[in-house]
Amino acid sequence: MGENSITSVGYDVIFDNTLAALDHFIQASDYSNILILTDRNTSAHCLPVLQAAVPRLRERDIIEVDPGEENKNIDFCVGIWKMMLDFGADRQSLLINLGGGVVTDMGGFAASTFKRGIDFVQVPTTLLSQVDASVGGKTGIDMDNVKNIIGTFTQPKAVFIATKFLETLAKRQLVSGFAEVIKHGLIADRAFYETVKKKNAEAMDLADIMHSVSIKNNVVTQDPHEKGLRKILNFGHTIGHAIEGYSLTHDRDPLLHGEAIAVGMICEGYLARRLNGLGEAGLADIIQTFRQHFPDYRFGREIYGELVGLMKNDKKNAGNRIGFALLNDIGACDIDVFVEEGMIRESLDFYRGLVG
Repeated sequence: MGENSITSVGYDVIFDNTLAALDHFIQASDYSNILILTDRNTSAHCLPVLQAAVPRLRERDIIEVDPGEENKNIDFCVGIWKMMLDFGADRQSLLINLGGGVVTDMGGFAASTFKRGIDFVQVPTTLLSQVDASVGGKTGIDMDNVKNIIGTFTQPKAVFIATKFLETLAKRQLVSGFAEVIKHGLIADRAFYETVKKKNAEAMDLADIMHSVSIKNNVVTQDPHEKGLRKILNFGHTIGHAIEGYSLTHDRDPLLHGEAIAVGMICEGYLARRLNGLGEAGLADIIQTFRQHFPDYRFGREIYGELVGLMKNDKKNAGNRIGFALLNDIGACDIDVFVEEGMIRESLDFYRGLVG
């Protein structure tokens, strides 16, 4: 492992703004065909950057999907598989996923299942995908507004992180990724949390991103298939994913992932205070941090039933019990805390009381 790379489960995450490491990887490989998966946004803003840095990718076939979480589904996956067939992809082919979490999640899933699996590499282009989707080997698509309910654990051959892609992002997209950076500190590294909460998304530098990735990587290498410890990464996501799924189908301008997870972390911070030993000061700190960096989300009690319904379909549940990862302190998290529906509704009331 070099000073600008992190070794994960059988592959390296390489931090390299020149993308020379990707060029070297391709040169050293013997792939029969190389395809690049993008969405419309990354085709316009990131593909030219990639092809300028790695000229050997200029003549490669491009598969382009529509951007947005609402398109991370089996229908778009079928489209990707058909294009792979049309472009003559065989089992010795490579798929390069160039984009945010939707492209890396869905591209990884498409590659892991096409002809029972072909190689893929991730080139994440958003802060969210760099600190979250870049490590762990989770691939997936959504179904019926349930996030990532269909997927595989399949490791990429490598991940290449270049911060210059972040320059192409709107501020809102950057801030969305910042939620996962903050979360990594909250669940496992108090000192890092204390540092990053004083920054903002635009101030994230390569060292911050590397540190955030290293926290997640330390967890996933100990528990690659989410049997135990890895579940701490789900803090904020049981409620947050339900909020995200609801917003996707009901709001004209749906919440981004990080915006929904920020709501989830406040609600689950409340649950941690009530049920898991988090101190009053810790909860107050979490509330202040997320409300400082993220917009409030206003909703009424009439949506609780739909939210709870989405939570009941979550992968982390056991039987009919809804499972959570809850903090016991800033920087420390417990897993498999099962919470009654009444208490979940109380946490949503708490959030609504905060934002008015």
